[in-house]
Amino acid sequence: MPDEPDTRLSLIARLAAPADQAAWSEFVTLYEPLVYRLARRKGLQDADARDLCQEVFRAVARAIDRWEPDPARGSFRGWLFTIARNLMINFLTRRDRHPRGSGDSNVLAMLDALPADDPHASAVFDAEYRKRLFRWAADQVKDEFAAKTWQAFWQTGVENRPVAEVAADLGMTAGAVYIARSRVLARLRQRIQQLGDETAARIGEDDGCPT
Repeated sequence: MPDEPDTRLSLIARLAAPADQAAWSEFVTLYEPLVYRLARRKGLQDADARDLCQEVFRAVARAIDRWEPDPARGSFRGWLFTIARNLMINFLTRRDRHPRGSGDSNVLAMLDALPADDPHASAVFDAEYRKRLFRWAADQVKDEFAAKTWQAFWQTGVENRPVAEVAADLGMTAGAVYIARSRVLARLRQRIQQLGDETAARIGEDDGCPT
């Protein structure tokens, strides 16, 4: 059994140590796809979107030790979204100019900024985060279940196939499929809660599992 993961806040705290490669690896795994998709939705090409990701994480690395949980300033995800959006605006305005790095003063200003007033983009960012977190958690827990149990969950909870149909294909009763799905959902919620994330409570709502 692997060690229990850090909560989200302790993971963020560990980012203040640049040498903590494990923390940075987990952080980038969770958040890079969000920044990348945001950039692509705004029209950046693949190479530019990947460059933007690098800029965002360099900015976070410069001043992560200045971030503190503060309900008045919103969530960490909102804070990261503000950095990504501001850097993307800078990236687009200088795209045809000679590239230049972000100075420390500009980075600190971004980190101190309140969440950007762009409800649609912020909602997209949050939706992508839910999808990414679900996929990450699924990868983490999949091997804990028998193949048939996992398929019962995946086919009904993610692919939205009828329970009776899946039960027939897998040689299970409908009740066994419901139980399998419930077990996997409970474990997914637990895994996400270990990150200290409120998204766990929303996994498996009426709109289905985020994919």
